[in-house]
Amino acid sequence: MMDLEKLTLSVCRLCEETGDFLRREATRFTQADIREKSHANFVTYVDEQAERQLVEGLSLLLPGSGFIAEESPELMAGYFTWIIDPLDGTTNYIHGIPVYCISVALQKDNEILLGVIYEVGQREMYSTWQGSPSRLNGTLINVSGTTNLNDSLFATGFPYYDYSRLDEYLSFFRFLMQHTRGIRRLGSAAADLAYVACGRIDGFYEYGLNPWDVAAGSLLVRNAGGSVCDFTGGEHFLFGKEIIATNGLVHQSFLNHFKVSFA
Repeated sequence: MMDLEKLTLSVCRLCEETGDFLRREATRFTQADIREKSHANFVTYVDEQAERQLVEGLSLLLPGSGFIAEESPELMAGYFTWIIDPLDGTTNYIHGIPVYCISVALQKDNEILLGVIYEVGQREMYSTWQGSPSRLNGTLINVSGTTNLNDSLFATGFPYYDYSRLDEYLSFFRFLMQHTRGIRRLGSAAADLAYVACGRIDGFYEYGLNPWDVAAGSLLVRNAGGSVCDFTGGEHFLFGKEIIATNGLVHQSFLNHFKVSFA
C-alpha cells in the first residue's frame, strides 16, 4: 500500500531543491532568455530546467509513473500521473515580483492523491494528501470562517488569451468590486488556491486554466475545509479550464451571484 504521507514529504523536499534553483536563477537570467509561447504567455530556460529536475526526481520516487507537465507536452499520463507546473507565475518571476510557485499533484483514476504547492519567494510549503488535513510548513491550516460576501476578499486571474467570456468576467468583477472587501490578482493560480486553503482569502475564480494550475490547489482547499467546483457548480474543474474555490461558507451565495453574470 502506498504511503502517501511519506511520498508527500519526499515531494516537498524535491520542491525545496527546485525552489533553490529558481531563486538562484532569478538573479542570472536576462531578457534575452525570455520567450513568448503566445501573447502574454512566457517561458524561460528556468521553467524548462526546473521541470526537468522535477520529472527526474518524481520518476525516482514513483518509477513508471506518467506526467502531465506544462513545458513537456510529449510526456504521457500513466496509471499514476504527476501533474506539475515548475513555475506558476512566470510573468511575476521575470519581472522580479516574488509571487510564484511550484505545483505538484499525483493523480490516479481521476482522483488527486496528494498535492504540494511551494510558494518559493515566501518559502511557504503547502501540502496535503488524501485523507489528511492541509498544512503550511507542517502546521495544520483551515479555510477562513467568513460567512457572507460583504466581508469576503476574493482573488482572480485576468484573461490573457481567451477573451470569449470577457463581458461576463467584467460584469462579475464589477459586482465583486461593489459587494465585497475587494479583489486581488496575485498572478499565480497555485498561490491563489493556497491562500484560500490557509484562510488569507475567502475565494478564487478563473477561467482559461490548465490541470497543472489547479490540481494540487484543489485538494489543498478541500482538505482545509473548503469547496471547489467548475462554473456550473459541477466537478469538471481539473480539465474544464475553469474553477471556483471558496471557504465553503460563502460558496452557494458566491455561485448564485456568479451565475447571474455567467448565465
